Amino acid sequence: MNFMRTAMLLASLTAIFMGVGYLIGGSGGMMIAFFMAAAMNLFSYWNSDKMVLSMHHAREVDERTAPQYYGIVRDLAKRANMPMPKVYVMDNPQPNAFATGRNPQNAAVAATTGLLNSLTPEEVAGVMAHELAHIRNYDTLTMTITATIAGAISMLANFAFFFGGNRDNNNPFGFIGVLVAAIVAPFAAMLVQMAVSRTREYAADRMGAEISRPEWLASALAKIANGARRIENADAEHNPATAHLFIVNPLSGARMDNLFSTHPATENRIAALRAMMQEMPPSQPASSFPSGSVPRTGNAGPWGGAAPRGPWG
Repeated sequence: MNFMRTAMLLASLTAIFMGVGYLIGGSGGMMIAFFMAAAMNLFSYWNSDKMVLSMHHAREVDERTAPQYYGIVRDLAKRANMPMPKVYVMDNPQPNAFATGRNPQNAAVAATTGLLNSLTPEEVAGVMAHELAHIRNYDTLTMTITATIAGAISMLANFAFFFGGNRDNNNPFGFIGVLVAAIVAPFAAMLVQMAVSRTREYAADRMGAEISRPEWLASALAKIANGARRIENADAEHNPATAHLFIVNPLSGARMDNLFSTHPATENRIAALRAMMQEMPPSQPASSFPSGSVPRTGNAGPWGGAAPRGPWG
């Protein structure tokens, strides 16, 4: 089902890409766009994770440079019976996180310094469990390729004004076609992105809660949503096509659970997690991952070096 969903998503985005090419340059433009889309799909499959991490200036850490953060991810991956993903930190004050990679054997999780500094170790575990759920469900393949191609569609649509608008370019619709390409194509790409977003997030919330605990993730979501509402994420604002990768929408505005939101409303996600808590018998918690087992290393910060006292010290 995940592979079929990925194929359908790529087909939809490729069709939009080809449609923009046709509106700009007719049948010739459509063929050029087709070959560009095919090359981009292949390139994205192998490199989109690296591109997304680079867009957000993420740097890799390990057990030596980030013992607590790395230890949480390692323990959760072992609990979920998954390969250990690469671990990254983004120097960004907004609390947020995402996962990327084409499969569980080639995956990465990334958290902002804002998240590591403002959440408790248990809440960080809830967030990382959510991201591991995305990896386990192969959502990361869909998300990273979508981000790459949707961004390319927007860029091609912007270039439409420079390439289209007259018969010399074999544009069958003239300036009207260019205008449609520039306005409609990015919107259509955004709708394709959102088509799988909500069910994907709810499913990852549930699996993440099973890997860790639902109350940890619910508490983390409330804090992240509040922080994202107050603190701007400059990298995400510059790369809005990657917004759907994050656990909570990193962009300013668009917090409602409506057609134009890349994420379900956080309140709805928290309510679903609380309902999940009620379903669990006290004798069968979501996970045997005890609160006291979260790695701590004195006053070291979550990515190495000295840090002020807080949830990590």
